[in-house]
Amino acid sequence: MVRKFEVRDAPAVEAILAKSPEAAAWTLNSLERLRLRGEVAWVIDTSGAVCGFLVIRTVAQEAEILNLSVDPVRRRTGNATALLLEALKECRELRVKKIFLEVRESNVPAISFYEKHGFVKNGRRPAYYQNPSEAAVLMMRELPG
Repeated sequence: MVRKFEVRDAPAVEAILAKSPEAAAWTLNSLERLRLRGEVAWVIDTSGAVCGFLVIRTVAQEAEILNLSVDPVRRRTGNATALLLEALKECRELRVKKIFLEVRESNVPAISFYEKHGFVKNGRRPAYYQNPSEAAVLMMRELPG
């Protein structure tokens, strides 16, 4: 079940990130402060256990996906899709026109996932990521208004 992120979910999300080196690395403190920064987040809750999350930030009529990750043992079962569809639904309600994101160039599964959901590549940032240094692929999706 997809539901809004709550502060009590932060330790579970931190554990998912520890198993997901391709995702943006955030600290427990940073996760606990998501709402205070005005970010919107969802989790996948399966029988009381958080197995995935997605975080966006909206500004005016644009949104950015800041982080999306699913526990490696729960991938390829529709969890990321469920999270993304919920985020897209809320973006439409907020009248967002465009959604942006960056993804590691080597993260081919993520790039394919986003392309499957209507995102297109629209740029590249060399050395955007560190540890290891790697380019970011910029992607964008327009939402019909």
